[in-house]
Amino acid sequence: MTTSALFIAVFLACAVEAVEALTIVLAAGTSRQWRSALLGVGAGLMLLAAIVAALGPALTAVPLSALRLVVGGLLLIFGLQWLRKAVLRASGHKALHDENAIYATELATARSAPRTARWVVTDWYAFTLSFKGVTLEGLEVAFIALTFGSNQHNIPLAAIAAIAAVLAVAGTGFAVRAPLARVPENTMKFVVGVMLTGFGLFWGAEGAGARWPGSDAALLGIVPAVALFALALVAILRRPALVPATEN
Repeated sequence: MTTSALFIAVFLACAVEAVEALTIVLAAGTSRQWRSALLGVGAGLMLLAAIVAALGPALTAVPLSALRLVVGGLLLIFGLQWLRKAVLRASGHKALHDENAIYATELATARSAPRTARWVVTDWYAFTLSFKGVTLEGLEVAFIALTFGSNQHNIPLAAIAAIAAVLAVAGTGFAVRAPLARVPENTMKFVVGVMLTGFGLFWGAEGAGARWPGSDAALLGIVPAVALFALALVAILRRPALVPATEN
């Protein structure tokens, strides 16, 4: 796997998670209080930094074969979940992911919640909403960066890709103060689902002792094969599109 492929894979996967976290933070800041919302973001980032600091060295100490077997299995779980939803959305069996609708729902919920203060936080609801959004989505970003980076013995590059994705999404979102509804997130999730599934198959099999023809070059066949299979499922299952909804 080349460094450019590693960077692109991590960047795309992390960008999807960053869009979802941004939507939650914008709803908290716009409808409630920006100071409390940003304190929640800061607290979430500090917790994520501690988790990454603890897990990073631990992953590098695990034997590569065992690491690839475990990581391959986890990537398959994540990838197949994303791919399943993407296929259902593309074929019309599941509503398309609509960041505008999700933002409106989060906004309405936040505005109706009571305002309480705790310690230095003047709006506890805005704080906890941002904290949970950043932490939950951030854990997936950290998982993607650590697993891809450790498998390729290049955690720094994976971390740079993840940070670049988060900064790009956050910078754009806060510049326009709106969810990134124009980002083709459904397409991105389809692509990322294909990539995670393909890498999961590749690393899981290697961890179990299999040897792929051409070594890393086998990914050039595995990933397109997964994509073609997913597109075939979309064609078989296609039906009229559902009305957009707020479901994740």
